[in-house]
Amino acid sequence: MSAPRFHVDADLALGTVRLPERVAHHALRVLRLRDGAPLVLFNGRGGSYAGHLQLAAEPEAVLTTFDASDRESPLAVTVVQALVANEKLDWIVEKLTELGAARVMIVPTERSVVRLEGDRLARRLAHWQETVVSACAQCGRNRLPDVLASASLAALLPGLLEEPRRLLLPDAPAALDVGPAASCTIAVGPEGGFSDAEQQQLLAAGFVPSRLGPRVLRTETAGLAALAALQCRSGDLR
Repeated sequence: MSAPRFHVDADLALGTVRLPERVAHHALRVLRLRDGAPLVLFNGRGGSYAGHLQLAAEPEAVLTTFDASDRESPLAVTVVQALVANEKLDWIVEKLTELGAARVMIVPTERSVVRLEGDRLARRLAHWQETVVSACAQCGRNRLPDVLASASLAALLPGLLEEPRRLLLPDAPAALDVGPAASCTIAVGPEGGFSDAEQQQLLAAGFVPSRLGPRVLRTETAGLAALAALQCRSGDLR
């Protein structure tokens, strides 16, 4: 079995590192690691450090080797995901992270059944960030994708105008494609899809309607399927 991986939000270097309380609890109480057990630390900024657990006065990691691997896709994909039910969105964020999304942007839409703002939104963002950390620890990514939220689609779109390729996922004759672009954005609607007005906003912002097979996919499936297809064509699965 591979050594368990832990995220530590701090500068790391070879040598001895005191484990944060959260990481120590997971290592000792959940995984029940023993003194000398192998482990890997990463801080989400690139690369990882391997070493072993040392149970001194405080739990520590003795880091002995550095691996510069980032495991990031050459295609940087931003997924604009409509706000949906919490359980679905948790799953979407986790799986987008595993598949290599560079950024996830959550946006409320006319047909979103969930509304988040203020403290509730802040708590959900913190929760999604933890979801990203756990997914990266599991899948081997050493850089954390961003998870952001926007107040509305209208507020979000101006920041995407510089993106070289923007794809919208309704039923359309054009096949999903990014050509030679090194980055792209995918827009995924909620249950029932984007409203007519929202689709017009997206089209006006340069999004290209793209076909993703002959079947109608649910919101929790569409973005993942599109990301996997793009990774096969232009990303790290070529």
